[in-house]
Amino acid sequence: MRRFDLGGKAAIVTGGNGGIGLGMARGLAECGAALMVAGRDAGKNAAAVEELSGMGVEAAAIEVDLTQEAACKAMVQATVDRFGRLDILVNNAGTNIRKQPEEYSLEEWYRVLDTNLSSAFMCSQAAYPAMLAAGGGKIIMIGSMMTIFGASFSGPYAATKGGIVQMAKAMACAWAKDNIQVNSVLPGWIDTPLTRGARREVDGLEERVVARTPAGRWGDPDDLHGSAVFLASDASNFVTGQSLLVDGGWTAW
Repeated sequence: MRRFDLGGKAAIVTGGNGGIGLGMARGLAECGAALMVAGRDAGKNAAAVEELSGMGVEAAAIEVDLTQEAACKAMVQATVDRFGRLDILVNNAGTNIRKQPEEYSLEEWYRVLDTNLSSAFMCSQAAYPAMLAAGGGKIIMIGSMMTIFGASFSGPYAATKGGIVQMAKAMACAWAKDNIQVNSVLPGWIDTPLTRGARREVDGLEERVVARTPAGRWGDPDDLHGSAVFLASDASNFVTGQSLLVDGGWTAW
């Protein structure tokens, strides 16, 4: 189990104050990583820090607008100042606006792209020098089933999630020489505030997902524990540029 031990490691989880991000943060905390939770909501940040600290690890939070390059750099610096290093970055922050393609404004298009894709690029770029100083690192991108499938109501979101995977591959190739592994996790239908919004907006989605998923249920954020720990740990040192589906068998059907 030593290969999965994250003791002495420091991680940033963007959007780590709820949903999939908090689920992954719990997994990293269980294996001993110190956590910096990055999110815009101070109240949710504080609750996440209290929960993670209760698991016996150091945890802190930072309010940050990840669409701003300076803010991404400040987040990394705050993590290094607090924990002395940065080893793991989970680029989880994201949003969605559900409309038909002809209904989006250009402002809405850019809002989704900046939050989901540009922020992951800027955070990874900001993390690179700190990971070099630590002797290597792990970057985990969060894709989606929309990386693979289409949906009429998720054009900008799907574009960002396709872009995330290709960006991860490019970074994996560029930074392998620096002992930095970059991989993507592609969650299926996970029960989060974001997907609860989808269930309110898309008729019949709840029933269709359960019927279509071989596991017969929606996923839980804690179902992401194992993938986060594997891709953040020494167990995945020769795994880079890959995509791991965590979807209850949805894509195998």
